[in-house]
Amino acid sequence: MIESAVLNNILVFGPVFLLIAARALAMIQVAPLLSSDAIPQTAKIALAGLAAFAVIPTAEVFHIAANNPNAIVTLPGGSLSDLRHEVFSLRFLLLIAGEAMIGIIIGFYMTIIFASFSTAGQFFSLQMGFGASETFDPVAQVENPLMGQYFNLVAMLIFITIGGFHQLFLGGFWRSVQTINIISLIEGTEPVVMMIASGLSRLFLDAIIIALPILGTLFLTSLTTGLISKAAPQINILSEGFPISIITAFVLLLTVLPFMIEAFTRIIDAGFGSFQSLYIQIGRQITGGGGI
Repeated sequence: MIESAVLNNILVFGPVFLLIAARALAMIQVAPLLSSDAIPQTAKIALAGLAAFAVIPTAEVFHIAANNPNAIVTLPGGSLSDLRHEVFSLRFLLLIAGEAMIGIIIGFYMTIIFASFSTAGQFFSLQMGFGASETFDPVAQVENPLMGQYFNLVAMLIFITIGGFHQLFLGGFWRSVQTINIISLIEGTEPVVMMIASGLSRLFLDAIIIALPILGTLFLTSLTTGLISKAAPQINILSEGFPISIITAFVLLLTVLPFMIEAFTRIIDAGFGSFQSLYIQIGRQITGGGGI
């Protein structure tokens, strides 16, 4: 009985469901962790369908008239009346592509945020002596040094601990369905480009801030071992320098890790805050519970 009611609701608002599901699936395919090859494609499609079904009642940017499910009006640019009869038309395919683009932007921006953590590990891996230890990182889906993988793993655990998936689907996906569509995205291209550009620039800034304590200490360690080699040339600096750098980096990492966790949390929260600012700039105002 419940399954038939759910199916009937999806069929009644089929075009809207497809548009929202395209946005959700595109976000899942690009967002960190969710885009991992370890997650079956069937599970990703099912999650996108569930997310789309859950937000249909509050799909404010697809204003669905309660007495006419076929009449779907987008904001603020003209209407798409009788969209049900145009599901296989070029017009509807373009709408699907536009919704997928919104999902890609959301997922890509989260990927930029996560890239700052692995970049921070790459900054001091070479000085630490792990520069040649690049292996495939299943979390980032790229070749990554060991310290970059470690920071990625820590960031993943922090993301789960602070309810990152909850914020991604509510603060990122659900709010986007309530506030923006492809028309508002096209009209607000400049804020979107500025958000992505600021995210890319902040990627390196955050990575430097995270890695700076270890990077600076390793620089001083290398400088000290260099002075020792000049003062005592009989010491084999190559055999003695690498263990010193590795031990120093691990001890310092153990010391500053609690502060790094706080920095990771602030960076992730700032990323979600950027989403909210973008929705305020280019989206429609949420007037309250809107529904079907």
